[in-house]
Amino acid sequence: MTDTSADLVILGGGSGGYACAFRAAELGLSVVLIEKDKLGGTCLHRGCIPTKALLHAGEVADSAREADQFGVRTAFEGIDIDGVNKYKDGIVSGLYKGLHGLAKHHGVTLVEGAGTLVDAKTVEVNGTRYTGKNLVLATGSYSKSLPGLELGGRVMASEQALNLDYVPEKVVVLGGGVIGVEFASVWRSFGAEVTVVEALPNLVPNEDEFLSKRLERAFRKRGIKFKTGVKFTGVEQNDNGVSVSLENGETYDADLMLVAVGRGPNTAGLGFEEVGVTMERGFVRTDERLRTGVPGVYAVGDIVPGLQLAHRGFQQGVFIAEDIAGLNPQPIDEAGIPRVTYSHPEVASVGLTETAAKEQYGSVETFTYDLAGNGKSQILKTSGAVKLVRATDGPVVGLHLVGDRVGELIGEAQLIYNWEALPDDVAPLVHAHPTQTEALGEAHLALAGKPLHVHG
Repeated sequence: MTDTSADLVILGGGSGGYACAFRAAELGLSVVLIEKDKLGGTCLHRGCIPTKALLHAGEVADSAREADQFGVRTAFEGIDIDGVNKYKDGIVSGLYKGLHGLAKHHGVTLVEGAGTLVDAKTVEVNGTRYTGKNLVLATGSYSKSLPGLELGGRVMASEQALNLDYVPEKVVVLGGGVIGVEFASVWRSFGAEVTVVEALPNLVPNEDEFLSKRLERAFRKRGIKFKTGVKFTGVEQNDNGVSVSLENGETYDADLMLVAVGRGPNTAGLGFEEVGVTMERGFVRTDERLRTGVPGVYAVGDIVPGLQLAHRGFQQGVFIAEDIAGLNPQPIDEAGIPRVTYSHPEVASVGLTETAAKEQYGSVETFTYDLAGNGKSQILKTSGAVKLVRATDGPVVGLHLVGDRVGELIGEAQLIYNWEALPDDVAPLVHAHPTQTEALGEAHLALAGKPLHVHG
């Protein structure tokens, strides 16, 4: 048994773990970063990056099919799935190499292997113990299933769906959240018949209902079928496909079923509870400064209750590094974290839904600006809208967008929310023309009582 000590030992090398490691190293701390699989974690290898590569390939396919509406003659010959996977994997590989280069540049000690807590300061990996003055738990999440629903064969989670070597003809997607609607969008763009099953009343049920309704309308136009407000009851599979049953008696036959019912925390069997870390349904409980209650032990990312987003974990990792280094950073406002669903069309939001804003502020004002009035959106031939929610006579507390490429608008939207801007603060800002960012400007002009390209 050998021992290695450092200022900071981090268990998990995903977005939260490596961000914490790099920032801590920049601040002069010695860092050991432990990862059982590959640096970059789920986001880089099995989540955000490869999924968005598939979505872009789908966008290109749609553009080829629909080019005649722009006066361009093309012939769509089909999907070369081997070529798509080569493109996707090449992006992942390049970013992976880049992360290793950054780790070396920052002087972070990388340790490959599965780690287990020995005590509140020590992680053991393959017989070697790594002791830190501070310990960060960043072990990420896994694809969940439903009770009694086993994954395997033609019933798969997103990890398996990312690496299919064929395009299915028919797919049932179980779960209408972010992962479910993104894969539904990919497969539809690739030519598959898709049916989404969601037990809650709407697709993307965590978003403002306005966005859900707009996305559902767009999915209908694209030929993506969905059943909401109905529960899944079972699935049977054979060599030829699956048969999916719902509680209303309906059945759907398909080539495969994607299970996209959320992600669970990777915390079992790692020694967290044994060293005194408070757990709840597998998640690690922390305070607003991400402290676990055990002195010197922090938690970050998907194992902390809240939004399971790579950029949330990334910023939490930076926060912890700066907190340990004594910089006293401001706690992260969870509502101020932008959210994007990269379906076609995209859905993006930051701040509070109208319902949540009413609960918090009592009285609110809303304004919706349709992208039909936005020149760049018409050039792109995308429909959609921007919805603003403000506390009456107060700041804008929710921004909700739907339409192609609106995920790129969320940067300005999150500044508006996080700066607690009034509509009058945003109205004088100049937005380049023609851009989709003008939609944000026009919406704030209207909410400030100065409507131009909209009816007041």
